[in-house]
Amino acid sequence: MENFVLSTCSTSDMPRAFYEERNIGLVQFHFNMDGVEYEDDLGESISYDEFYQRIADGSQPTTSQVNVQQYMDYFEPFLKEGKAILHLDFSSGLSGSYNSACIARESLLETYPDAKLYIVDTLAASSGFGLLVDTAADMRDSGKSIEEVRDFIEENKLNLHHWFFSSDLTSYIRGGRVKPVAGFIGTILKICPLLNVNHEGKLIPRLKCRGKAKAIDTIVEKMVQHAEGGLEYSGKCFISNSACYEDARAVADKVEATFKNLNGKVLINSIGTVIGSHTGPGTVALFFYGDKRVD
Repeated sequence: MENFVLSTCSTSDMPRAFYEERNIGLVQFHFNMDGVEYEDDLGESISYDEFYQRIADGSQPTTSQVNVQQYMDYFEPFLKEGKAILHLDFSSGLSGSYNSACIARESLLETYPDAKLYIVDTLAASSGFGLLVDTAADMRDSGKSIEEVRDFIEENKLNLHHWFFSSDLTSYIRGGRVKPVAGFIGTILKICPLLNVNHEGKLIPRLKCRGKAKAIDTIVEKMVQHAEGGLEYSGKCFISNSACYEDARAVADKVEATFKNLNGKVLINSIGTVIGSHTGPGTVALFFYGDKRVD
């Protein structure tokens, strides 16, 4: 039975129905595209298809994190009602949002000194972040206390793995994450970089795969190497993608064929507009629980 407010950020990249059905509050980031500012509202203002097509056509969106005042405005109505809040935030290795939430918390506790307002730096992103939120919601719904859920997420967040590959380097080059010459050569040779999120919550390049098929094989191999229980993995597996559903489906099919004891089918989501502003189209990300991330 729910006994506290569970909330998160739009960068957890789950469908609108997930947040509504699981009764999870949502704090929205923002992005600017072609001179217009939008809320990261899960593809409602701009569909994901349109968003990624505009990037492919040359648009270069920029993003802005949730600021302190936004967090205060979001948290305070719950505190006025005497409700406890557990907020899971986007990785501090990728955004300053967590720091803004902590500043808002300290300010609000001056007015509500007895309030329970807990902020967790998930060190996670996209639907991997969403998988942690899903776990927290399951625990809340099973009757766990706010402190039990907070402590479990803190203790286990580094067991959540993120592996990404991209078949389109254009946005990585534009954003300076790949040097132009390296990007040009990589495009010619059909190089797909494989990246993951490290123990500091930062996105780190790990391998260069020659061709999409190799990248798909390699990302599933990483799950075999790191998943909890290896091939006997019985947890959930989420995938997110940026306008490349067929590639995501290929990864999901391979995961489902490899891991026979999954908790349900692989869930495929879209990479949202904030993270997608940096990846552009062509990115597939795989998320699962496994051994602890140590680098």
